[in-house]
Amino acid sequence: MNSNLSEGSLLAAIDLGSNSFHLAIARLDHGEVRRIDSLSDKVQLGAGLDKDQNLTPEAQERALACLARFAQRLQSIPLKRLRIVATNALRQANNSATFIEQAERILKKRIEIVAGREEARLIYLGVSQTLADEGRRLVVDIGGGSTEFIIGENFEPLATESLQMGCVAYNQRFFADGVISAKALHKATMAARQEVMVIANAYRELGWQSVVGSSGTIKAARQIMIQNGWANQEGLITREGLQQVKEKILSYKHVSELNIVGLKDDRRTILPAGFAIIQAVFDELDLQTMTYSDGALREGVLHDMLGRFSHEDIRDRSANALMARYHADQAQAHRVAQTANLLYQQTQNILTLDDEDQDLLRRAALLHEIGLAISHSSYHKHGAYLLQYSDVAGFSQADQEKLSLLVTCHRRKIRAEQKLQLIKSGGLSLFYSAILLRLASLLHHSRSPIALPPVKLTSDGLHFILKFPDDWLSNHPLTVADLEEEITYLSAWDVTLLAS
Repeated sequence: MNSNLSEGSLLAAIDLGSNSFHLAIARLDHGEVRRIDSLSDKVQLGAGLDKDQNLTPEAQERALACLARFAQRLQSIPLKRLRIVATNALRQANNSATFIEQAERILKKRIEIVAGREEARLIYLGVSQTLADEGRRLVVDIGGGSTEFIIGENFEPLATESLQMGCVAYNQRFFADGVISAKALHKATMAARQEVMVIANAYRELGWQSVVGSSGTIKAARQIMIQNGWANQEGLITREGLQQVKEKILSYKHVSELNIVGLKDDRRTILPAGFAIIQAVFDELDLQTMTYSDGALREGVLHDMLGRFSHEDIRDRSANALMARYHADQAQAHRVAQTANLLYQQTQNILTLDDEDQDLLRRAALLHEIGLAISHSSYHKHGAYLLQYSDVAGFSQADQEKLSLLVTCHRRKIRAEQKLQLIKSGGLSLFYSAILLRLASLLHHSRSPIALPPVKLTSDGLHFILKFPDDWLSNHPLTVADLEEEITYLSAWDVTLLAS
């Protein structure tokens, strides 16, 4: 285990969901993550999206007030042991960047917007930690803006999907006026079934032995069934129990009147929408029963973070998988990565690069040639596209954008606006990493397995000076030609390169 994370260390995860914001704080206990404190707030960020898909000022104010409360509780947690992930509402909001900028000032930590399938992977990781090994399982997590479906065994997901349906979104779509009717409930259920239909055949073909629900919507439905005697003897959600809940919901005319034993006040307005989605999942996947797990996205983030500290980083597995999928020349990739790391080690202090920059640079070096699987011409652009738009386990959308930019800029001509893109996406450290990757790639242009001589790089951020052993350059005229060309290229970024 990494020395940065010793027994008793505290970790924290924040889940910025479409319905609720959650904070979980855990302690490392004999290699296990033990949750010791949690906070949550029904912010309903998803309900704060206007007709133009922008977060309203009121929704942002609610969210920022919640994060200010979280920040006070986080004062004892080192920032390196905190991760913040955002889901569907911030994936959809056109002005998410503006909100995130304000939120990051409060929390003093980068917020990661995760793609739907990455959200599903993290949810499964959280759920699987709470359950005994029961073979292959289907996990369903109904959130405010999306619903995630995962089939997995032990701690490994086999299939992950995220569908655009959630209790907050469906509440606005089908129950915006609060009126409850059989027609509205049927329309909501059929709309959800249409969404699930897209994945139903593939999921049924893969199969499962047990079904697990997570999230507040499923917890609320199960609690209602248990307290009203509608669950089975094991406390499972059943088809019969769902029918009882449906009849009870339809006995009321408006959500404000809902008065069901076991239903909490903060769940009243979204119960019909949440129920419709559960019913649709049961109908379309032909489920008979569903159990419940307290594990969720935030627990998955905690365990994923533990893996990073323990040198079991899913991002490295993903990088290796991408190299294999696109038949990258692994020997060449590792040569470039090794030299990029050497250049990083020589300049990290003066360029103020940190461990995260080192990891990003290494992975970009490993993946810089995956675009060759599409075409040799402009392969750096093809590789950048693959990294930008693929579902890559372990990476946030921002991380994928950074990788994509590094790969885009690792060769050939570069433009002044690309420098601005790099700095906007990752600050000066990403800009400097792009230069280091360019130099590492250039030094291995020949693809020779023969090791490079000792190369020394110095820099002040504007000038990069490469020093080779005496007479080495004179015996390698093609490298000299590459360096002369690179001097011209880097001038577009107002960077001076010298080599001797």
